[in-house]
Amino acid sequence: MRKPGPALKRSKLSIPVDVDAEWIAALEGEDALRAKLSDKPLNIGKALDNLRYDRELERLQIELVLLHRDVQRNGRRIAIVFEGRDTAGKSSTIRRFTQHMNPRNARVVALPKPTEVERGQWYFQRYLTHLPDAGEIVFFDRSWYNRAVVEPVMGFCTDRQYEQFMAQVPDVEGMLRADGIELIKLWFSISPETQAKRFESRRTDPLKQWKLSPLDEKAQSHWEIYTQYIDAMFRHTHTAAGPWAIVDANKQRASRLETIRYVLGQLDYADKNWTGVCHAADPAIVAAFDRADPGRAF
Repeated sequence: MRKPGPALKRSKLSIPVDVDAEWIAALEGEDALRAKLSDKPLNIGKALDNLRYDRELERLQIELVLLHRDVQRNGRRIAIVFEGRDTAGKSSTIRRFTQHMNPRNARVVALPKPTEVERGQWYFQRYLTHLPDAGEIVFFDRSWYNRAVVEPVMGFCTDRQYEQFMAQVPDVEGMLRADGIELIKLWFSISPETQAKRFESRRTDPLKQWKLSPLDEKAQSHWEIYTQYIDAMFRHTHTAAGPWAIVDANKQRASRLETIRYVLGQLDYADKNWTGVCHAADPAIVAAFDRADPGRAF
């Protein structure tokens, strides 16, 4: 494998996507960038933050490509579950994961509401058909855990159906693990204030309005009852076969980087750490669910 080129050398800068490569290549560090931009009406601090973010994301995405190659070559099956409150950034984080992956072997599963036929099936059935085949990574943008939180809060399932799900899910995930599927479960946690701001952004930004749904209007008024069901979900489904990791998603860019870093740190693959990027996620942003301190999950 080729060694990293100039774009991958350790430094405080990355190659911006919107400037001339020759111009950037002439810079030797932050001081040079500050001097270059000093006569322009720009927020230099913000520009540097953007450059650092772009560079770290690039390095992490290269590691994801290496992981994906290993999965393909060795016929591995990886399922990554993205769950969390509305507006927590699940979909946008998945896009950063898959941006440079081969779409033939990296699928995103985001199922609509069940059909009449599906409502008459075993609850897990429609999800199990989307599990990864050999050589695939599957990203579940919401998952079977709809029945753990959204459905009981909104009255979309009966008490019996909810209780049956909670009793069955540890066994189902245990069977997935025993059959060789590598399962990672991520919960994206945000504050009510952050959620309110993001809902307002969706209402006012025409590029985001498609994300609004009738359920969004109830998310804030149902905050506490959601919290109760989330707490029950963690206590019943955080198991050795299917542990939860909690992502503090109040700061989107940091949560995206640290989520990718966490997943890379959980999985082995050939040429791991080829870019020299850190694989240890910031525990203040991503950490395993702790039964003794569950508060950060909400």
